[in-house]
Formats: sequence, C-alpha cells, structure tokens
Amino acid sequence: MKRKQTVGKKCKELTDWYKQPLGQRLLEAEQELLDEVLPELFGYHLIQLGSPTENDLLRNSRIHHCSVIDECPSAPRATCCAAVDTLPIDSDSVDVVVMPHTLEYAQEPHQVLREVDRILIPEGHAVIMGFNPWSLWGGWRMAGKFSDNFPWNGHFRSVARIKDWCKLLGFDTLSCHHYFYRPPIQHSGVMDKLQFMERIGDRWQPPFAAGYMLLTRKRESMLTPVRPSWPAPQHLLGAKGLARPAARDKVHYLYPNPKND
Repeated sequence: MKRKQTVGKKCKELTDWYKQPLGQRLLEAEQELLDEVLPELFGYHLIQLGSPTENDLLRNSRIHHCSVIDECPSAPRATCCAAVDTLPIDSDSVDVVVMPHTLEYAQEPHQVLREVDRILIPEGHAVIMGFNPWSLWGGWRMAGKFSDNFPWNGHFRSVARIKDWCKLLGFDTLSCHHYFYRPPIQHSGVMDKLQFMERIGDRWQPPFAAGYMLLTRKRESMLTPVRPSWPAPQHLLGAKGLARPAARDKVHYLYPNPKND
C-alpha cells in the first residue's frame, strides 16, 4: 500500500511538472529527438516504460504495436499497469524499449535494465533518456533548494555510468544525443531570451546539456554448436560394400603433395 501511494504521488508530480513552462520546454526538446530517432527503429513491438507526460512520445514510430507500461494506474497514456522491474512480458519478444527518465525514479534501476535485456530480442534497441548531473540542472539539484520536488528528487546519473551498466548487460551504445542547455528557469520570457544557448551548446558544450538520450542495441547471442557424440550410422557412410573414404585421402586429392609431381 505504501509503495502504491508513493508511486501515485510521484506520477502526479511528474505529470504536473511537465505541464509547467520549464517542463514544456524540455518536452519539446525530448519530443524532437524522439521524432528523429524512432522512425529509424523497426520491428513488431515497442514498449515505453513510464508515462511522464500526456503527450504521445511514440507518435513518429513506424512500429504499429506500441504499449506504455507504468506502475501508476492513473498515469497518462498508460495502457498497462505493472512494475517496471517485473514486466509481464515474454522473453525475447520486444523490438524496441523507450525509457523516458525511467531509471532515475525506479527503486531498482539495475533490475529494470535486466528486465529490458530479458524482453528484448537479439539486436533489439533500447532508448534511454536521463538528466545530466554535470549540467546546470545538476548544479541546481545539488543546491538542494527543491530536492523534494520533481525532477530534483531523482537520481541523476552520468552518461558514462549508464553506458557501463549497459555494457555489462551486453548492449552496444550506437549514439548519444545531448539536449537543452538553458538553466532551469520557469519564466517564459527569460527562456526565450536564452534561446541562443541552444545553438552554442550544440556546437561547443554537449557534455553540459541538461539531458541526454542513449541509443543502445542488444548484442546477438553467439551460441557455440555442440557436435553429437554418437557415431553416425554405417549405412550413411558407405554403400554396397564400398570402403569409406578417409579424410587424408580427400586432402591428398584436393591438395596433391608437391614432392610427388
């Protein structure tokens, strides 16, 4: 019961924050990136873990079967209510998983990634979005003024940390996109005047962006075939009493010994 209350409160907090001016600006940047990345990912099934906003983040995906899973039953756009660290999905059945700030607010982020690894098919893709702890937003969070409110109450983790976690699970990082270089200010007029920081940031200061998006791919399992230990039936090796050719006879026939020429 306590976990449900905590999840419900966090869900409402998250949705309300994305409706504020700062959340709307960040959402525009995130939606623009997703609109560029998702059309390049193909398959039959796409899962979004967490529903932070009422917007359709998957609107540009070419995958027809898209589902949104969230722990909170009242989460916007959620099609299934389930814990993201114990997904009710078959193994090796999903082509793409999208995680919009899912790891930062999950109680067991490592377990969430293990579940993503389990449900993804070999060569399947995971799109991970997170807040950068080394940005102006990270500094604002460290100041601790609003540490009890979203998004400052999340666990900001660096790109390098998330890459290491993914590598341990057998994921390759295909690309990393940084976005939103303006400070976390709610005033719309000030945000408009600071628009130039986006152009400068994209060119000179990507590591200091407020958010990042990692595109990763699950490695294909390399299974070693095991040869059968039982002998092959004799009737398959020779016919009508003919002797079975030896391996060295074949080698001698294909590669004659130069000394005999």
